[in-house]
Amino acid sequence: MKSGLVVLVGRSNVGKSTLLNTLVGTKVAITSPKPQTTRDIIRGILNDPRGQIVFVDTPGVFEHARDPLTRQINATARKALAGVDVVVYVVDPTRAIGTEEHRVHALLRNSDRPKILAINKADLHERARPHRDAYHDLVFGEQDPLFTAEFDVSALRRQNLNLLIDQIFTLLPDGEPMYPEGQVTDVPREFWLAELIREKVFLQMHQEIPYSTNVEVDEAASRADGTLYVRARILTTDDRYRKMLIGSGGRRIKEMGSMARKELETAMARKVYLDLKVETDPRWIR
Repeated sequence: MKSGLVVLVGRSNVGKSTLLNTLVGTKVAITSPKPQTTRDIIRGILNDPRGQIVFVDTPGVFEHARDPLTRQINATARKALAGVDVVVYVVDPTRAIGTEEHRVHALLRNSDRPKILAINKADLHERARPHRDAYHDLVFGEQDPLFTAEFDVSALRRQNLNLLIDQIFTLLPDGEPMYPEGQVTDVPREFWLAELIREKVFLQMHQEIPYSTNVEVDEAASRADGTLYVRARILTTDDRYRKMLIGSGGRRIKEMGSMARKELETAMARKVYLDLKVETDPRWIR
């Protein structure tokens, strides 16, 4: 039996979180079109007759790290490379290679783990992926012997993911499962609830507001009728952002709360009561 840690690395917004969710068959990481959606290391667990793969989703690496949050995100991505068994380098061939990509590649050159190149968005037409060959040349032009394979994959359509999984299993060491069968992630429930709410902030708000917010769940408890009661706060760094998050007559926070509640009810197959507030706390981002 095989068992090991497989880290997904890449620049911001290449589809790592979507790939993680598709690989494990359920939503364990939030997604949005905006960068910095993923801030923490998220683990997703794939159980298979051949063994267990623990995928580690990482925040994207950013070119500029001037603010504390971005520096923390970059440090988290670097830390995730330590102690893993296989590295999957995820790239987006619709975007040209830039400074961020070279930073990621430099991190990978310092890793002594077996590596796989996963070129995402294989479901798009070839003309929509003009930089595909440039990524191949970036990785294999240096003849890094630790890059063992390359796959054109689609995180959205699951294209070639079975081939990717097969290759990962050939590289994993023998070992017993790290988590019980049936477990799909190791994140605490309160963290997962907070992340789903934060996802709605990223989807609903624009400009700098999502990057100035965080979500904390203060209570998650079952009531006598089976309803899950969730009390949560959206924290933001500035009072003007707080007003925008609430919206005219509370419209914006009601929309975000309704979206989060509906997804939670679908995911948990139970009724959810979400008590959501917005508070100003400039300290959370430090």
